[in-house]
Amino acid sequence: MKKVLFLLIPLCLLLNACNWFKETPEVGLVLAKHFDNKLYKKFDTAEYNVIFKRHLDSLKANFSNPNTLKTYYEHHNSEPTLVTKYFVNGGLDSLEAYIGRSKLHGFNPELFGYKKLKVLLEALADNKFKSIAEVYPVVADLELNAAESLIKYNNFVYYGSVNPRKLLSRYYVTVQRPDTASMLAVLATNDLQKLLVSIQPTSTQYRELQKAMLELEKKRNGDDQALKTIQVNMERLRWKLPDLGEEYVEVNIPDFSLTWFNKQDTLSHMKVCVGAAREKDYAEKIKAYTKSGNLDDKPKNHETPILCSKLNSIQVNPIWNIPVSIARSEIYWQVIKDRYYLSNNNIKVYYKGTLVTDPDTIQWSKYPREKLPFQFKQGSGEGNALGKFKFIFDNGSSIYLHDTNNKNGFSRGNRAISHGCVRVEKPLEFAEMLVKDKYEYDQLRMEVNLPPIDTTKMEVYNKILAKKADTLNIFKLKPKWFGTKKPVPLIINYVTAWSQNGAIQFRDDVYGLDETLYAAMKKFM
Repeated sequence: MKKVLFLLIPLCLLLNACNWFKETPEVGLVLAKHFDNKLYKKFDTAEYNVIFKRHLDSLKANFSNPNTLKTYYEHHNSEPTLVTKYFVNGGLDSLEAYIGRSKLHGFNPELFGYKKLKVLLEALADNKFKSIAEVYPVVADLELNAAESLIKYNNFVYYGSVNPRKLLSRYYVTVQRPDTASMLAVLATNDLQKLLVSIQPTSTQYRELQKAMLELEKKRNGDDQALKTIQVNMERLRWKLPDLGEEYVEVNIPDFSLTWFNKQDTLSHMKVCVGAAREKDYAEKIKAYTKSGNLDDKPKNHETPILCSKLNSIQVNPIWNIPVSIARSEIYWQVIKDRYYLSNNNIKVYYKGTLVTDPDTIQWSKYPREKLPFQFKQGSGEGNALGKFKFIFDNGSSIYLHDTNNKNGFSRGNRAISHGCVRVEKPLEFAEMLVKDKYEYDQLRMEVNLPPIDTTKMEVYNKILAKKADTLNIFKLKPKWFGTKKPVPLIINYVTAWSQNGAIQFRDDVYGLDETLYAAMKKFM
């Protein structure tokens, strides 16, 4: 018995060395069956893995996501999962076809390695290998290039080619961007064709802009600016913004408008004034100011930021806490010229939080405006720069929507004229839509000297008017707060091209953001 066992041991080792006990990996079986070629049954996992790792190391410098690929294939033991699952069923052919049509999104197909992928798919499909050793480098290259193409195509088409928060200085909307987890999930998909369909933008606006882009490219009538404008706005539609829900308010900066949407319906639309554009050659001027520290060198930049928030309250008869920048650049010079400017404009002065009782006696020329130790607040009333209504939402830029005591701005074509906040053309209409009910709306109306809708409250209204008309000046107008019926989603957006009633609307690039975005995208086109 011992002699038999002694003879069996070297025999087993010999058989193992001859690969007689090795199983053909799935990729070999799939290809052998598809091509009806026994050559692929000789597919050796160990030999392939050596080739695969060598090719991964040599190609990673050309890949946009080499670390993700490395992680994925380490977890999958270097198996050619995409070739195994999607070569025979046409999934990789679908990937090639989608990438070949990347121009539909304004992208150059070569951005996703179209020609290389096509050549590798054809090389494997030709089935002209003389030995299994010739198969390994083709499968390895096809697997890696397909993985890179798939990830990159998904990232660009589904999420957009650029991250606006990194590109644009006053873009504060949280956009969803691809990360390692999302890219690994793409590679691990069990239905590639379904995935490719799902990542295509499907909004009506995107399709209409896409159609207009293709028509312009076909005509090539020299209107390159219109084409650029459409392409950057298609990119904006690819960005994954927070879900605003069915009902929300949108301020579109280039259109100088505010629209209240409920699904696709427009409940209200009105003009707005937005922040003035930054000075020409702003970047160079800000460098000069940084170097000198002289406020006279500081360029102006009042651009309204792009953000998402929720409207949560209304301040009626608001107080304006005048920003330090405005105090230094405007208020200071006004009081130098006219010591009664403050009292004439109902502006109170505070020093370290304490009210200065007689600001007209301050010797302003003694104080350098760079180190002005005072704070300024404009009281409630007719002359208040915020008008009668201030619409409040959480944000890190200290901006808000508000009424104005100067309605002339709404008659202008270019309404980029404010210090950054958004002036609303129809504040009363907007307030009515925000408050909880008719009772609250009547209370709000009476606070701004308007009669209530409910005539049974006229007695209350007349008493309020009499109190405000007190000749002894005992009454002092103060702000009053009203809550909204619910937090209303708000997006302050920047859109310069969109489809409306079957035609593309274009707006001027008032802040130059289209140019910035196009410059970043151009290398992908």
